[in-house]
Amino acid sequence: MKEEILKVLRSSLEEFYPLLLKSFNLKLQNFGDSIETCAILNAKSGKCPSDCKFCAQSSKFKIPIKTYPLLDEKELYSRAKEVFSLGISRFSFVISGIFPTKEDLRILGRVIEKLKGESSSFKICASLGQIGKEELRFLKECGLDRYHHNLETSREFYPRISTVQRWEDRLKTVLRAKEVGLSVCCGGIFGLGEGEDDVVSLIETLKDINVDSVPVNFLHPIKGTPLENANYLTPLKCLKILVALRFALPKAQIRVCGGREFNLRELQPLALLVVDSLMVGNYLTTKGRGLKDDAQLIRDMGFRSILRL
Repeated sequence: MKEEILKVLRSSLEEFYPLLLKSFNLKLQNFGDSIETCAILNAKSGKCPSDCKFCAQSSKFKIPIKTYPLLDEKELYSRAKEVFSLGISRFSFVISGIFPTKEDLRILGRVIEKLKGESSSFKICASLGQIGKEELRFLKECGLDRYHHNLETSREFYPRISTVQRWEDRLKTVLRAKEVGLSVCCGGIFGLGEGEDDVVSLIETLKDINVDSVPVNFLHPIKGTPLENANYLTPLKCLKILVALRFALPKAQIRVCGGREFNLRELQPLALLVVDSLMVGNYLTTKGRGLKDDAQLIRDMGFRSILRL
């Protein structure tokens, strides 16, 4: 697998575009011509005690972002309903911090239960940090479909990105979610200064744990963070990472997420040849493209989605 990934990452222009076509055929075989869309809600913002060098929500860096506790039940519910009314396929509650509080879990559980009670077709996800089996079982019983927790980068490179959290603890959370029967969304962020071997290592780990969905983020440097001047990516590098992921995990959902606008730039349409899923709307602390623009992009490429725009 390592050689196959490196072949993509190191490919010349003449070598790469035939590989892109091969990855497109793999995508068609496993997912057809549809593009799933997902959206997230920054349900609890800022004041995170961790020190992830790319993140504006860390309390270590004093970035001027909006900080607030968990939104109330009424707003959590209405924001989810608004997303589903637009035809967005999947919705996720995301909170800042390493661990959720018991009260936060209870509130989110009630909201998830209410939404699922209205429509079992709602695909609901949550990204709540490191939690145990008991909490994960509770969320599943409330109706949660999928748990999201990123590894961020390779085991080897991770200590250069965060010293408060351990990579191994992130992995344990993902494995716990699988053990209780939840679908798992797990990926990372590229452009942190990692090398090719780190990209290979992360992809191999994702393959080994057999994740259902891989969210692919590309660093959008934020002023005030330690990585504010990072400049490691090009649009073509980003596309190569997506193709490498498709070859390694042909049956996993590959969804391109934060930083796609900033890094893929004019190659965003080509990304849809590889991925089967697209995060739409705004991200946690940065703005995304307009929904109408993404709906138009999907249509222009000849793919299908259930967006009502």
